[in-house]
Amino acid sequence: MSSRRPRAILVDMDDTILAAGQRPQVLLAIARELASDLLPHTPDTVAERLEAALTAFWSDPERHKAARFSITEARRGVVRETFAMLPPLGPDLADRFAADFSAARDAMTVCFPGALDGLQALKDLGIRLALVTNGSAPTQRAKIERFGLAAYFDHIQIEGEMGFGKPEPRAYHHAMAALGAEPHDTWMVGDHLEWEVRVPQTLGLTAVWCDGFNLGLPTDAACTPDHIVVSLRELPGLFI
Repeated sequence: MSSRRPRAILVDMDDTILAAGQRPQVLLAIARELASDLLPHTPDTVAERLEAALTAFWSDPERHKAARFSITEARRGVVRETFAMLPPLGPDLADRFAADFSAARDAMTVCFPGALDGLQALKDLGIRLALVTNGSAPTQRAKIERFGLAAYFDHIQIEGEMGFGKPEPRAYHHAMAALGAEPHDTWMVGDHLEWEVRVPQTLGLTAVWCDGFNLGLPTDAACTPDHIVVSLRELPGLFI
């Protein structure tokens, strides 16, 4: 499916440009490393309980908005609450598990294959690019610097610096204004079906869902992306 070439593209960062592993697999890996300390519970049981708890925690929009500015502390709290329901696992072990999990996610963070190539190709085509990411300024700026992302973008917008973020409409409007673009000639690209697909579509943007882990669109998805890509390198092919 081809589309008219956009004037501007807003791009998400985490799980769109950068990958830090899939959470269930990382939880299971840490649980296996701490298997003897988790007895009588199996690593699979602990990992499954933690994944369910984290999914429930981050699915609440208001809680998500507050906690994403202190992700490490939020994770620690969820692990502590989960371990409290798995006696005899205690808070010290919970803190150790949470710290190991956070360290693992940070250590394994990489750019998705083809992500930087895709951004460069868009830049070479003269398309205006904005990085629009939620989260704290120090955390997100560190990632931008670590992977040299600033060189690809005409505008960088971090929730913690602006005081607002996705899915607030002004987050998209502010980024478009910075690029001199209007909704009808702007695309939003990202992995979050609410923030990068449904809400942008209501504002008149074309929404591209990035399925970086190639899991497929959920059967119960509440919206339908205009396009689906696995890698950002596919973006130019949607309109060339």
